[in-house]
Amino acid sequence: MALAEVCLEEYRERIRKELDNAVDFWLKYSHDTIYGGFFTCIGRDGKVYDELKYVWLQGRQVWMYCRLYRTMDRFRKPEILEAAKAGGAFLRKFARVSSGQWKCAFCLTRDGKAVKIQRTIFSECFYIMAIDELGRVLGDKDMQLEAEQLMEQLIYWVKEDSSGLGRPQLPGDVPTNSMAVPMMLLCLVQQLTDGRGQEVVHKYRELASWCVQQILQHIQRDGTAILENVSPEGAELPGCQGRLQNPGHALEAGWFLLQVSAEQGDAELRQTAINKFVELPYQKGWDKEHGGLFYFLDVDGHCPTQLEWSMKLWWPHCEALIAFLMAYSQTKKPELLETFSQVYEYTFNHFPDAKNGEWFGYLTQEGKVTLDFKGGPFKGFFHVPRCLYMCERMLDDLLANTKD
Repeated sequence: MALAEVCLEEYRERIRKELDNAVDFWLKYSHDTIYGGFFTCIGRDGKVYDELKYVWLQGRQVWMYCRLYRTMDRFRKPEILEAAKAGGAFLRKFARVSSGQWKCAFCLTRDGKAVKIQRTIFSECFYIMAIDELGRVLGDKDMQLEAEQLMEQLIYWVKEDSSGLGRPQLPGDVPTNSMAVPMMLLCLVQQLTDGRGQEVVHKYRELASWCVQQILQHIQRDGTAILENVSPEGAELPGCQGRLQNPGHALEAGWFLLQVSAEQGDAELRQTAINKFVELPYQKGWDKEHGGLFYFLDVDGHCPTQLEWSMKLWWPHCEALIAFLMAYSQTKKPELLETFSQVYEYTFNHFPDAKNGEWFGYLTQEGKVTLDFKGGPFKGFFHVPRCLYMCERMLDDLLANTKD
């Protein structure tokens, strides 16, 4: 057995074990059996420290449970299906702020009363992901229709008229292409079209192309930087907002683009994705002294204004693992596997909690745990299991190919 194959086997074994542990943790501690939905503010030992429910995380957990149930035999368990159904029912009953309107809340009380709304599209995005994936599991066409109807509303808000989001048009507010918006819409296109035939693919083809082009606008400084925010025309913006870099977000965009390039057989897009959205953010964002990816950077070397800029967070490392393993899977270039291995070593040496299960999410620049909860307003059952799930499946394919 070749050395690379041995390493891949070891990676798969550890990743498979971590995925099982993560699923067990959230099955054990996060379910609200009284009101439905999921607790996400969970301490290191599994105790709930806040009962607020965040719609992003409710939708993500429903989606993740359904994806695992639908595509991995060992997770085809009644308790996972029932949890997904209960979470979906909670979302459909409470997430939308008022009947007849599509706007979803950001935060809910334990029993489903709206607490806060964000003037963005992201609660709605994760609602679509959840309802569509649950509809696939249950064979429920009404859920699919609801997801597609909300998708049409999102497209309208993003491309035609954003006033329905409730954000006032202020005279000094500069129009911005934030990379998160086309990334999220592209993710939804992939969700809604996966395995559904050419008619559905054709319906969203123009939108998918628009999303890709909007993401590519973030390649700036003659190809030497990925900037988080640019003008709608693709020009660099002034000030801190324009200079902001988010390595983890760029890496996530990278594997989104790699998926598109594989589906379309687009070798040029694949090369751009690897060079500019995978390798470049890693080169710029990796901490040469302490290891790990910085959370934010300033392209001109100024200190970022975000207080957490130098911290090492769980999710950028999850995105890096997916991006480098996917890039290696598509090219078989050994240097991409070497970088995956470096990110793997840092990630699995710093984030998992061997005692209580799951992962810590927030480390100091030096790699020490600074916030010891397992879930909060932004960390739920999503980035860790999605990363482990995708990496396990890619490793399955790589190892199967080595035996052919």
